[in-house]
Amino acid sequence: MTQITAMIIGATSMLSQELAKQLAEQNVRLILLAQDTEKLSELANSLPSSASVHQLKIDEPQAVINTIKQIWQSERNIDLAIINTGLNGYHSSLPWQIEQDIIQVNVQGFAAICNTVFAQFREQGYGQLAAINSIAGLRGGSSVAFHASKAFASNYLDGLSMHAQRLKLPITISDIQLGLLDKAAMQGSKLWYAPVTKVASQILAALKKGKRKCYITKRWQLVAWLTLCLPEYIYNTRHWKAKKR
Repeated sequence: MTQITAMIIGATSMLSQELAKQLAEQNVRLILLAQDTEKLSELANSLPSSASVHQLKIDEPQAVINTIKQIWQSERNIDLAIINTGLNGYHSSLPWQIEQDIIQVNVQGFAAICNTVFAQFREQGYGQLAAINSIAGLRGGSSVAFHASKAFASNYLDGLSMHAQRLKLPITISDIQLGLLDKAAMQGSKLWYAPVTKVASQILAALKKGKRKCYITKRWQLVAWLTLCLPEYIYNTRHWKAKKR
């Protein structure tokens, strides 16, 4: 039986590391890419399956393209690519530098990764591209560029999925819509917050089923539906207030 190879792009986050651990337990060979490789070396050495570590300059699209192509040439066939890159930031004065940095990473960098990975899958004739996205892209928000970039990501993935169908190739595009887990954690919500092990296991279960789009954890689908249904005058005045201690 041929061993599956998975590439995780943006592998230093807690979620990415948990995905790597759970995949390694399933005997999946791993290729880990991140800007800071020092944090990944220790993880790679601790995994039960083989794992290689590579540096990726996410804020330099052309460098991203070159790195992924070089890795693909040496590895030949990669079955699964999980993209978990992103930048967020907020200041009430909306300084352009923050917006520019978010757009550069979440839009230009993200598109460069997706485009390059899709091209490699097209050349080898199959594959699954999964992107860790957010329900923040359903509507605008105070972190203007971040919400907009997540909407861009969803639409870009939709386009790639349509393109794969037109090519009649078994390339699966999976849009993993995460709930607002950071806000849920800040509120101390036991209902909406989930441990990273559960989040990772639900993601991998959805990928095995070849889901085109899924909400993680599953109950956030209700929040996504409500977000889309809320009238503008209610949506624009809602507030998430921290619990009083």
